[in-house]
Amino acid sequence: MSTLKKPMTEKQFRLYDSLSRKVKPLITAEPGHLRFYTCGPTVYSYAHIGNFRSFLSADLVVRTALAIGWKVTWVSNITDVGHLTDDDIADATGEDKMEKALRSKEGEQFHNVWELAEYYEAAYREDWKLLNLVEPDVRPKATQHVREQILAAEELIEKGFAYETPTGVYFSVDKFPGYGKLSGNTQESLRKGVRDVVLDENKKDQSDFAIWKKDDKHLMQWFSPYGWGFPGWHIECSVMARAYLGDTIDLHSGGEDNKFPHHECEIAQSESLTGKPFCEHWSHTAFLQVNGQKMSKSLGNFYYVRGLMAKGADPLAIRFALISGVYRKNLNFTDQGLEDAKTNIDRFRRADIAVAEALESGSNGADTVGAELEDLYGQALDAMLSDLNTPIAISKALEGAKIITRETLSLESAKSGERFLNLVNDLLGIVRHPEDMVMVEESKTSTADEARILERIEARKAAKVAKDWGLADSIRQELLNESIVLTDNSDGSVSWSST
Repeated sequence: MSTLKKPMTEKQFRLYDSLSRKVKPLITAEPGHLRFYTCGPTVYSYAHIGNFRSFLSADLVVRTALAIGWKVTWVSNITDVGHLTDDDIADATGEDKMEKALRSKEGEQFHNVWELAEYYEAAYREDWKLLNLVEPDVRPKATQHVREQILAAEELIEKGFAYETPTGVYFSVDKFPGYGKLSGNTQESLRKGVRDVVLDENKKDQSDFAIWKKDDKHLMQWFSPYGWGFPGWHIECSVMARAYLGDTIDLHSGGEDNKFPHHECEIAQSESLTGKPFCEHWSHTAFLQVNGQKMSKSLGNFYYVRGLMAKGADPLAIRFALISGVYRKNLNFTDQGLEDAKTNIDRFRRADIAVAEALESGSNGADTVGAELEDLYGQALDAMLSDLNTPIAISKALEGAKIITRETLSLESAKSGERFLNLVNDLLGIVRHPEDMVMVEESKTSTADEARILERIEARKAAKVAKDWGLADSIRQELLNESIVLTDNSDGSVSWSST
């Protein structure tokens, strides 16, 4: 992000609220301080571009808030346990996605489920950087907050909102009259079969959902007052949001598939625990399509960031393509759209080069572009403040880039051009990648450094053969602290990259 100081402005940030079903001002409990929670990925595989469309919407919220001088505390979790394969229905059933992934062909490279989670989390973080997203303030993991989840289950039972069965601890939907207010999937609609529920004779009502699953054979398990088991997916986010942002948060975001049951269940649990509103504003990003169809592995249109880059895609072009449409409407991702995005990214890069050359050798003279660029940036910011209208904001940014490249820039004009591009990059993240600002000689490791990295990789391999997982993990973390990301390939080899 730019170091340009952005003073607090009186501008209003308006955003569609999924709860009230209208665009309304984003009001923060503490003026000028946005406390924001975003549902992160379940790290059983690579995050796909549909996931990243949702993460990018959250990133744009953060960038827009920062652009008007707000402070932002952004929390985005890592789900590394408890997300079951059928968690899209009213209550979860099926296998834990982490366990299922370990048994897959791709999972054969991992010795245990913890190593699998570590690998895909590292890959997710790397893709996050490649797409130029702002780093959240906190990335809590579900496995790091199991104690709090157990305590929450105990408190919900004590307050009469949950009960224990032979198979787990369940939240009693009957006890929370507001269930369904976000998604419209009320208990009555669930009972009528509008949405599927898990049939479990142990539950008091089939629409009740699990807070804790009893399972002493689960690969990731903890001891609780209810025996060995693991937490449900929904309680994780309730606990982590409360731990870092308080009882009531300003904004919660996710994909539209999170609205039910995940976010609906979060509301029920959290408000039952605290007696307060859980979240004042809800934001959901619509589904991504690929070539006019639902993204699906069976259709061969299931895209990951690294897969697109392996085919030559520019990561900033991927970002551009994913934010080019209105976040609340379905976006159709196409090869032509990605090509068009690359063309536009190149326009910004040419403007950046023109500014750099003029700053180095430009002559004195009047600033002929400053006023127009300032007005265009103002229009771009206003568009983002109006429910993240990225199509308008991007068009204003491109108009500014065109002005910069068509002019013979004086030194003063170049300074205005530099400021404009910096501000646009802060707002939209599409002018340049942080790595673009690092000189090649600085980004390359020396031969000696490379030899040391290879030596550490071999030491990690030896530790894994000896089943010394602690040493293997510490070597990976040691290199990660030096911005060296290890990738365990399916053929057993290990590659590395510098971020």
